[in-house]
Amino acid sequence: MEQKNQSRPICRVSAEIGGRSLVLETGNLANQANGSVLVTYGESVILATATMNSKPMESVDFFPLTVDFEENYYAAGKIRGSRFMKRKGKPSDKAILTGRVIDRGIRPFFPEGMRNEVQIILTALSFDRENDSEFLAMVGAYASLAISDIPFDTVLGGIKIGLIEDKLIINPKTSDDEKNRMTLTVTTTEEGKIAMVEAGSLEVSEEKVKEALRLSLTESQKVIDLIKELQTKAGKEKKIVPLFEIPSEIADFVKKETGDQLAEIVANYQDKPTFDSTVRAYKETSLPALIEKYQTKNENSEIKNIEKIILEGIEKTIKVKIRALFLEKGQRIDRRGIEEIRPLQIEAGVLPRTHGSAIFARGWTQGLTTTTLGSPGSALTLEGMEEELESKQHYMHFYSFPPFSVGECRPMRGPGRREIGHGALGEKALEPVIPPRDQFPYTIVMHTEIMSSDGSTSMASVCGSTLALMDSGVPITKPVAGIAMGLMYNPENEKYTVLTDLCALEDYSGFMDFKVAGTNDGITAIQMDIKLKGLPLTVLEQALDQAKKARLEIIEAMVKVLPKPRKKMSPYAPRIETVVIPVDKIRDVIGAGGKTINGIIEKTGVMIDIEQDGTVCITSENEASLEEAKKIIISITKEVEVDEVYVGEVVKIMDFGAFVSLTPNQDGLVHISQISEKRVENIRDHLKEGDEIKVKVKSVDNQGRVNLTMLF
Repeated sequence: MEQKNQSRPICRVSAEIGGRSLVLETGNLANQANGSVLVTYGESVILATATMNSKPMESVDFFPLTVDFEENYYAAGKIRGSRFMKRKGKPSDKAILTGRVIDRGIRPFFPEGMRNEVQIILTALSFDRENDSEFLAMVGAYASLAISDIPFDTVLGGIKIGLIEDKLIINPKTSDDEKNRMTLTVTTTEEGKIAMVEAGSLEVSEEKVKEALRLSLTESQKVIDLIKELQTKAGKEKKIVPLFEIPSEIADFVKKETGDQLAEIVANYQDKPTFDSTVRAYKETSLPALIEKYQTKNENSEIKNIEKIILEGIEKTIKVKIRALFLEKGQRIDRRGIEEIRPLQIEAGVLPRTHGSAIFARGWTQGLTTTTLGSPGSALTLEGMEEELESKQHYMHFYSFPPFSVGECRPMRGPGRREIGHGALGEKALEPVIPPRDQFPYTIVMHTEIMSSDGSTSMASVCGSTLALMDSGVPITKPVAGIAMGLMYNPENEKYTVLTDLCALEDYSGFMDFKVAGTNDGITAIQMDIKLKGLPLTVLEQALDQAKKARLEIIEAMVKVLPKPRKKMSPYAPRIETVVIPVDKIRDVIGAGGKTINGIIEKTGVMIDIEQDGTVCITSENEASLEEAKKIIISITKEVEVDEVYVGEVVKIMDFGAFVSLTPNQDGLVHISQISEKRVENIRDHLKEGDEIKVKVKSVDNQGRVNLTMLF
């Protein structure tokens, strides 16, 4: 008899979303978490848990939130492919990006000053290869927080919008990926505002994106209603946790003592490096005096970490002064116009030995991007819960953010979540213009090294990638540019002002980072995160319009430097020759145990990649080696035809004739009667093994045996 866990009653709710049933269940699994929800959509299932530590972390000056998406191969009925490792290891890029999407949506809605660590773990239990696990993970995260006792006093909704044949689709299935022209992921609030946007698309117009955003507000409300139903039935009372805030007496003291000087520093802003060094110098010189003065006035104060608190007070005052400059005087910190782009630096072909290179800078934001071209066999083999077997990635973009780019010293380690996210955004932005593999079979790897950072380095990497691709001779269909939009907000009159070309201090003191990339004809990628508890749709619509104007301006400047892809590739880039052979001849080219193909590679020094459809790609930096390998492969796969003439080696002598090698896999027989016009008594008097002779195909019988006649 089945026994149920009676420690907590099981509660289940469901609703139809996008033509499929979305089911939320709590009470059966993971009941020691502060909140746990099992999400089912089709036959995809994810367990979402939200857990909070009971005590705040005293050593941090930020909210310690972690979102982890746990892929499981068993969810898709797969066993991990490596011979040496079957247990799951580090998260895939897909898992990291899913975690980032959810983190960006929920972070602004926790209480300001919260220091209790919160961890959201989203565990894939079943994947039906149709329903995107990211949607389930979003809903699970929002639902587990809503029913938990963790301070999170709102309910969020999430939805994905696709575009198939100009029709907007709710939660498109993965089987429709090839037809889908857009994947728009949106997080919305109960009040009908938008909290997070992520998108990749094939040059979709701003108007269509606006239409999709409007639809997302309607459809995600169904998710919100479903979560609220679960919350009503199974939600816990929210805990009260201590919130860190600068004590009012210190805040007032810092504001009074530093306000005028910091306002002057902000007012005299020249550039980011000068501003940063000025603020550092001010802190170093003023901090001892501030501490002494405060402690003298407040002898009985028992506040710990007074130095750290005063420094945080200074940082908060800087933000206030930057905002005040804009709200009171209408001035951006660097005195630009609202829609003005910073001065551009655009250079292509800056490195001698790379296959392609470019520098792109807006103000003090500068990126150096390179292109490396390789053989099809250099592609990345993708392995993950949702990947098809033998799935390959032939276009990659990697982003690096070294410490010197912000004038700091810190250990150099592997890419963090931010670097992976920015790399993926750049990849998504350029992917729609990369030529198809049947036209350009190379594996393409982009590297962007951020040389200097002053806001929106990811969009600099998009522009730099376009230039580096064209410099390398990759025939991209159109140039792509990206721009980041910022936001200033006046809570007194609810006025939002969208800023074009967000700089670092505007990001630091402002409320939105809205990145848009695309071509002259449409959007290819969007990423938005905010610090407010949602934005009206009208703000995003304005941001899209301003971003388009800026994007077209940047593209115009880029094509003045490099109008189109170079006709000639770098002399240091490999060349690829493509040969299409009959599928039934693939095994002949490979040979027993790879003997034939390895022999060609050893002899010519080329790289050879063979696809299942019979496409053979030969890669080499040496033209002669390419031609030699191509000639060998053609000779292996070519069908011998009557009347063709060959020069072949005598490989075997028999009393009745000689066998001559025509191709690596095809011999023919010169009968003794075909060796000379005169009668031949002993064939060995005329031929020996190793001789090269000229022969003509006389006939090919129905068993494929080739008869030859010798030519003189």
